Amino acid sequence: MWREFISRLGLDWDLTDPARQDDIAAVEEVLRHPFPDDLKALLLESDGVRDDLGGGVVWDLKRIREDNSFLRTDASIGELYMPFDSLLFFGDNGGGDQFAFARTGTGTNVYVWDHEDDSRMCVANGLDQYLERTAQADNPDWFRPR
Repeated sequence: MWREFISRLGLDWDLTDPARQDDIAAVEEVLRHPFPDDLKALLLESDGVRDDLGGGVVWDLKRIREDNSFLRTDASIGELYMPFDSLLFFGDNGGGDQFAFARTGTGTNVYVWDHEDDSRMCVANGLDQYLERTAQADNPDWFRPR
């Protein structure tokens, strides 16, 4: 489903071999939260999605684990930013801003975290809308008000 969806977007994004279900479950356990169904389904088809410039539209499972663990446990990060426990980061725009699902409730909204001012703003109503908006963007800051 996700490979076909991304193919219909008409971009030259790099899809990889799928992640394994047990590897996803292990990362969910480490991060102490289940992944949204759509993210899990995408990872089971392709362990990450890179744009034509090599940017992490959707990170691979290893980066999801490492970056989320780092943001939640590094003392220097805790001094600079509000806590990240409520977010599950899964992608970036190549310029430092990162995309995440909220870890609370059952919603699948996608939020952007602005690394410069520590703001968090809802930018899409699901993974599909996030991918569509990213694909249609002329620049990596498509989510910023003009």
